[in-house]
Amino acid sequence: MSTLAPTSVAPEAPDSEGAGVPLVSVVIPCLNEAENIQSCVTAALEALGRMGVQGEVVVADNNSEDDSARLAEEAGARVVVERRRGYGSAYLAGFEASRGRYIVMADADLTYDFNEIPRFVAALEDGAEMVIGDRMDNIQPGAMPWLHRYVGNPILTGLLNLFFRTGISDAHCGMRALRREVLARLDLRTTGMEFASEMVIRASKENLKIAEFPIEYHPRGGESKLSSFRDGWRHLRFLLVHSPNHLFIVPGAVLAGLGTVIVVFVGAGLDFFGRAWGLHALIGGALLMIVGTQVLALGLCAHAYGTYFMGEQDPWFDRMRARFRLEHGLLLGGLFALVGLVMGAVIVATWISHGFGSLSDEHLAVIAASLLIVGIQIFFSSFLLSILGLRRR
Repeated sequence: MSTLAPTSVAPEAPDSEGAGVPLVSVVIPCLNEAENIQSCVTAALEALGRMGVQGEVVVADNNSEDDSARLAEEAGARVVVERRRGYGSAYLAGFEASRGRYIVMADADLTYDFNEIPRFVAALEDGAEMVIGDRMDNIQPGAMPWLHRYVGNPILTGLLNLFFRTGISDAHCGMRALRREVLARLDLRTTGMEFASEMVIRASKENLKIAEFPIEYHPRGGESKLSSFRDGWRHLRFLLVHSPNHLFIVPGAVLAGLGTVIVVFVGAGLDFFGRAWGLHALIGGALLMIVGTQVLALGLCAHAYGTYFMGEQDPWFDRMRARFRLEHGLLLGGLFALVGLVMGAVIVATWISHGFGSLSDEHLAVIAASLLIVGIQIFFSSFLLSILGLRRR
């Protein structure tokens, strides 16, 4: 990711084979923006005119209930109607309808300055494959609620950078640009506000060259369509779902590791944190070990699904896949189960030798049951991973 300063590089003109095909498509999603849409379309067309290139403005009307579509068309835009509601749905329809080599994205609420279009196009001409604006140091008074500015956007952007190492300063800026040729690689699918996060995540996973520079963010015109908590949760949910390491692998490993330590120390009668622990601590450790193993197995299956069905790439998972086979999992699971069964058999034999009296091997019984359950989990999860791997090419 690079940060670009304002530049005056002139964009290339379309070649002779592309005569009549616009160089730039400005795509604007629109839902009930009759108050603003004409101003946005006019500003975009004027910016394209000053650039001296062939361009178009595509308004993706999201089944508005006002005169947005008609007003946009009267202002000079080409309008495509997407009846399925959603920020992502509108953009996907707009992308499909656009024809330009470069696509510039901006909202229809007057929060973004369409005079920035040349800077975005120049960044693409300089080699970037995607360009994102950074609003956070140039927010005009009243343009962004404090909850979004100081809580929501920093937290979500921070998590996105932590999970996917994008290095983006403002992952939810609505003014962006990208090369048309990268759309197929991005394979964008989400229909709601999480579309903004998906675009950045997919660009990072595809190792696109991402550029970023500061832009201003202005107070919007009309009524906001954003729902702070609902849309914030959709972004967070999307980040977690697309990061199996942080959602499954890390928590699962912590739970399983902690549970194993507790079972070993308590089962062996050793002091733990300076004191001896009893049966209840052993049960708690066993539960942590079992739950952690299950969460780890889910994480591996999520990785396999992402790799085989969604084209995801993860170096760690690829190394594990190359090193371990179904038989390794079956052997490990069988070993855990066998140890648990042997311990259970010892308990039964002791019970029989005492004339079927009351059992007093509670600690050993908990450990035996835990090992048996973990062994079964590993055994059948290995088969599930192998079944998912049938998709492998």
